[in-house]
Amino acid sequence: MAQTKLNFIVIDDSKLDCFIAEKIIKNTGKSESIKSFQQAKDALVYIGDQKPDDQSHTIILVDIQMPVMNGFEFVEAFEKLPGFVTAGYTIYIISSSINENDLNRVHNYSSVKQFLNKPLNSNNLAILLQ
Repeated sequence: MAQTKLNFIVIDDSKLDCFIAEKIIKNTGKSESIKSFQQAKDALVYIGDQKPDDQSHTIILVDIQMPVMNGFEFVEAFEKLPGFVTAGYTIYIISSSINENDLNRVHNYSSVKQFLNKPLNSNNLAILLQ
């Protein structure tokens, strides 16, 4: 998987945080595509509309604290999608909140791989890509 180009979806209500994440991801040279969404619901619709592809994998970076649908609500809705849809995705929660409850809650979701501190930087992205 190290040589595979990855797709990325960034979900954050902050345009600036999306922009920063896109730049950092592009600089790794490992991204096939990067899509950003300010609304988690829009990302969910996009994911549901994609055709499953065995040849690619998509990493989702989702902020916890967002209006309308927060990161946890997104993950709960994502996990209700059919398995053939969710199989090609790995979710990482990103947040500036180091709230103990949030950290513990992340472990309740099978689709969430890890919690990353915000802002995303090249170091925590490098760890994620290993």
